[in-house]
Amino acid sequence: MQLPREVLIGKGVVPLVGETLTRLGYRGPVLVVTGRKVLSIAGDIVLESLRSAGFKSSTVIVESATTGQVSRVQREIRRTKSDIVVGVGGGKDIDVAKLSSRKSGKRFLSVPTAASHDGIASPLVSMRGLNRPYSFLAHAPIAIVADISVIGKSPYRLIASGCGDVVAKYTAVRDWKLAHRIKNEYYGDYAAELALMSSRLVMKNSNAIRAMTESGVRTLVEGLISCGVAMSIAGTSRPCSGAEHLFSHALTIIAPKPALHGEQCGVGTIICAYLHGANWQLIKDVLHKIGAPTTAKELGIDPEYIVEALTRAHAIRPERYTILGESGLTTEAAMRVAAVTGVID
Repeated sequence: MQLPREVLIGKGVVPLVGETLTRLGYRGPVLVVTGRKVLSIAGDIVLESLRSAGFKSSTVIVESATTGQVSRVQREIRRTKSDIVVGVGGGKDIDVAKLSSRKSGKRFLSVPTAASHDGIASPLVSMRGLNRPYSFLAHAPIAIVADISVIGKSPYRLIASGCGDVVAKYTAVRDWKLAHRIKNEYYGDYAAELALMSSRLVMKNSNAIRAMTESGVRTLVEGLISCGVAMSIAGTSRPCSGAEHLFSHALTIIAPKPALHGEQCGVGTIICAYLHGANWQLIKDVLHKIGAPTTAKELGIDPEYIVEALTRAHAIRPERYTILGESGLTTEAAMRVAAVTGVID
């Protein structure tokens, strides 16, 4: 199991990055990987924190989550002889920092500035330029410094997307159990329950999250981190990624203008809950209350792509058994389940 050694969640914790690394016993050069906009929001604070703690640090700005950007960061790691890579920002910044540090054999510290998906704490990476359209294992952060005051200022759409990703564990764990029964796949109760607990708490606190209260944002961030830990414990993304994630990946491939990953996962969870015979209306109501998309129209995606994604999702990871089965849904079945749940008209 790869687990973070330290997790800081609270208001005004970004300046504690340098202190955290010192406390964990690190003293070598640090490379900060961040985005252009994020640099002024939190990156400069992290750099000052490192300077005050006596660290030699360098910065590299990434534009997108691609293998090319990862290679560029790897070159900077070698050039600066950095021992630690600190990812500051949203999904692309964290993923590039995570994979480049993994490939370079260096430690990674996560400083998320948005809570749009569980990649802020998980050992998984998802990016363009790879020969597979889904997440795969890299390594977990040695520490996470999540500043509620910074994350709370991010666009609300990112918060709602993060909620969709956490709520998705409602069906992901059901798929994992199904694979255990049908395919005798390994199933871990502890990791599964941790993922489900995160989902339940986000659903329970949907009003507080929608109101953007400090406790609501904290609940979401804690849920995302707990999901990352669940995957680290399981050694697989199984407790957090099922057919609803495969649907999202398929949609990202085929839709001319995909929505955010967490948004698509939320809609996928409505559909997959129906297929499991679970309370899909509960999922839809919670997402609606949070302000996350529940229909193709709200995703900004034409119904035809929803249907096609449902018929193609099973083939994204054919080795991963889910409620979609080994042959997937027919076009007629996909149209029916999407219509019954109100995802398409």
